[in-house]
Amino acid sequence: MNPTASSGTGAPALNRRTFMMSTAAGAAGAAGAAGTGLASAQEATAPPAPPRIDTRVVINGQPHALQLEPRASLLDVLREQLGLTGAKKGCDHGQCGACTVHLDGRRVASCLTLGVKADGCTVTTIEGIAAPDGTLHPMQQAFVDHDALQCGYCTPGQVMAAIACVREGHATSEAQIREYMSGNLCRCGAYAGILEAIRDAAPRMRAETEAMEGRRHA
Repeated sequence: MNPTASSGTGAPALNRRTFMMSTAAGAAGAAGAAGTGLASAQEATAPPAPPRIDTRVVINGQPHALQLEPRASLLDVLREQLGLTGAKKGCDHGQCGACTVHLDGRRVASCLTLGVKADGCTVTTIEGIAAPDGTLHPMQQAFVDHDALQCGYCTPGQVMAAIACVREGHATSEAQIREYMSGNLCRCGAYAGILEAIRDAAPRMRAETEAMEGRRHA
């Protein structure tokens, strides 16, 4: 049968080919309409994006005016918005200590700290503890001197926790250091070097603090 043959009325004759083509075209049109309707319905029912919250924080001595999502962790803000990648994302559950930073001088797991909670606070990360001229912090230097690292992934958090350990007055004995550093894990097992680094840096940190206090009251 000629696929282009006409019927007696002058319209193209219905054959299998034209029937299949017209059916497929109709189905495609219906699917497109249904898809458009579904997308519109999803857009209409999608929850609105959470409002961003104005947050002002001083990080490593620099003031920042940020607009943060309410659920963003301080760790993600530091790494993804500010490019401060020293704090590491290890377990993301506050169990390894790799993300340790100081919030108003107190050590915190930044993966469990909401960024908006830092509003009006001072945050110090590993990038902010060296002197302006590049001289390493005594704890950083002690970690180098005592080979207190291997792969280095946990080192920023270890150093920040170690500084806090000394400042908190919890570095007076080996047992005390081990207890107050127990929240920072080292998968390479460099604990002996970390212990020696803290014992070495502690008196130097105390001496620097006393010297600063003396200059302040001179």
